[in-house]
Amino acid sequence: MTKQRLKLGREGEEEAVKFIKKQGYRILQTNFKTKSGEIDIIAEDKKVVAFIEVKTRSTTEYGSPLSAVTPSKQKKIAQVANQFLIRHKVENRECRFDIVAILANAENPKTWEIELIKDAFSL
Repeated sequence: MTKQRLKLGREGEEEAVKFIKKQGYRILQTNFKTKSGEIDIIAEDKKVVAFIEVKTRSTTEYGSPLSAVTPSKQKKIAQVANQFLIRHKVENRECRFDIVAILANAENPKTWEIELIKDAFSL
């Protein structure tokens, strides 16, 4: 992955954190990593634990940010989410998978299009 794409991804995740905080979420952890993969943001939305995948694109030339969350990616996110729940002894809590899709304008982050899709998929 190029440095420019990594930078865009990091900036997208930072913007996503700010955006979901404004939506009332409470951040529990960012960049939770296991051998199986990574979840960008884990947060609480009221009493629900939300596992949030952030996808940032600078163009839709290769598809929308949402199209990048494929069924195989969803399965990997679910595996990592399960490891988080076990590791942190989270029981009897409602959980869901959200996506923050960002279409970025590198020259002006204030014009980025940010969309939150709650309960974007289930497994």
